Amino acid sequence: MIKKHWWKALGVVLLIYAFTVGLLVPLKPGIQQVSPRSADAGTPITVLVNGYNTSYPADPTAIRAWLKVDSIHALAANSIRQTSRRAIELDFVLPASLPSRADVMPASLIIDEAQSGVQVLPDAVFIRQQVLDPAAGNIAWSQTVIQDLHKTSGMNFPFRNILKETIRNTYFHVSLWFAMLFLFIASVYYSIKHLRTRELIYDHWAESFTRIGVLFGILGLTTGAVWARFTWGAFWSWDIKQNMTAIALLIYLAYFVLRNSFEDAERQARLGASYNIFAFSLLIPLIYIIPRLSDSLHPGSGGNPAFGSEDLDNTMRMVFYPAIIGWTLLGYWLANLSARLLILREKYLSE
Repeated sequence: MIKKHWWKALGVVLLIYAFTVGLLVPLKPGIQQVSPRSADAGTPITVLVNGYNTSYPADPTAIRAWLKVDSIHALAANSIRQTSRRAIELDFVLPASLPSRADVMPASLIIDEAQSGVQVLPDAVFIRQQVLDPAAGNIAWSQTVIQDLHKTSGMNFPFRNILKETIRNTYFHVSLWFAMLFLFIASVYYSIKHLRTRELIYDHWAESFTRIGVLFGILGLTTGAVWARFTWGAFWSWDIKQNMTAIALLIYLAYFVLRNSFEDAERQARLGASYNIFAFSLLIPLIYIIPRLSDSLHPGSGGNPAFGSEDLDNTMRMVFYPAIIGWTLLGYWLANLSARLLILREKYLSE
């Protein structure tokens, strides 16, 4: 019995693991907010920093901080003061010129201390310059070397300033989409088998996989809308990825409308199988190709990278890939139950 249903146990274990580890492992310390966000070159500024999951020491000599404008030019803080365990003040004296002829340059903020490790906020402060003297700026901004940075120990998920705790939705929203794709692939496989053999049992499997695939797609769209509310400011912003996803799911919902339009089982199965192949042929361009050709807020679209160091690290992959397998096995389990129910109903009606 156990050998026969091992994959069910595996799916449950993987999902329990994904829920437990995905929700309980803390994020790495990071920089949540800085103020001010802009400054003029040649003036002193005090940068107020609010950390996330940080534990800044009271001893200012134990903290190091820099403003970095490119890969080789950085400026060290003149003085550092702790205002709380999660907040510090950094004093900088900005040189009169930047190492560039640009009127404005973004400077990333880097903070390093032993307990919280290194924290980075890209484009933390935008610096305006009035005097364009790259040669002088090149000398003034090269007064320090960033090295010997501390690393935090233990298992932590990456802190991303925009995502923050919502980065955990990767294990649900994204994993559900992958599982949905695998289920739709299985449904197309059985639709093709039905068209070749005309056996209704394959149509039952195709219908079941499509039904659970649509369910996972709706769950993926819902979790994505909730995620968008916290990162983009609204549940639905008419982003190209959201629009194409909604259209793809509507096309799949029309599959069930088409099937229910006919009472004859064989005709229902034949037309449903043909339409299922058509729907899948539209799914790929709608969800994975068209958004990449347009500007989009969604990662992986319009030149916005996905599944790189900005979205996943090795720690997240330890949960992300098991979550995909777990959701896929759960989807297969549900489709299996649905198909068996359809087969039993057919036998009952034929008696």
